[in-house]
Amino acid sequence: MIKTAGVGSLGQILVDGAGRTVYNFQKDTGGKSSCYGACAAVWPPVPAGAKPQAGSGANASLLGTSKRTDGTTQVTYAGHPLYYYAPDGTTSGSAKGEGLNQFGAVWYVMSPSGSAVRKSGGGGY
Repeated sequence: MIKTAGVGSLGQILVDGAGRTVYNFQKDTGGKSSCYGACAAVWPPVPAGAKPQAGSGANASLLGTSKRTDGTTQVTYAGHPLYYYAPDGTTSGSAKGEGLNQFGAVWYVMSPSGSAVRKSGGGGY
């Protein structure tokens, strides 16, 4: 299940059914993953068992799946393959991978509309 939750200063972002943050990889194109091997060890793909379900705040029409070259199936949202960030652990509320540039491109959390959420800098008044 993919739903939304408020995570820190990022606002409402996509998470899985347990509240674990999911990310998109800016290197992916055409709805296909480009993250395998060492990349997938740090950024594991969100697996698609049965048809992905939309929970609170997520748009069911934007959910889908993509077949990976390793034979597994990955959840997509708005055509973007979704990933976890291993250092986030398996609990909710962590988004340590937001904005990291690893394995050739930047990783972002996603908004319910399917766009990347870019963390804004501090600079408050």
